[in-house]
Amino acid sequence: MLEEDRKKYHEAAEFMANWSMDHGALEVMEAWEADVPDGKNTDYRKAVNAPPGEKIVTGWVIWPNKQVFEKANEALMRGEGFENHNGDDMPFDGSRLIFGAFEPILTKGR
Repeated sequence: MLEEDRKKYHEAAEFMANWSMDHGALEVMEAWEADVPDGKNTDYRKAVNAPPGEKIVTGWVIWPNKQVFEKANEALMRGEGFENHNGDDMPFDGSRLIFGAFEPILTKGR
């Protein structure tokens, strides 16, 4: 992400956060790079093939259980809720996104 695209990214993230919450998510977090150092062997930039000057963005969605996640994912694949959304106008290169589902093994705090 380029710094000048931050507002546009925020708008896209807000859309997806609302979509996720409407489909049962408990929490959505999006974070814009503040201090992401280059690593010797690997780092965030290398992981997403980020060119110089590009900002790294990370985030996650917390679902109450696997069943709610799977139902939301099915709705996503059907395009449910995206009827009036222009997906061609995304402020990032979606081919460099990293997806994954994780099962908590430790939770502290909130």
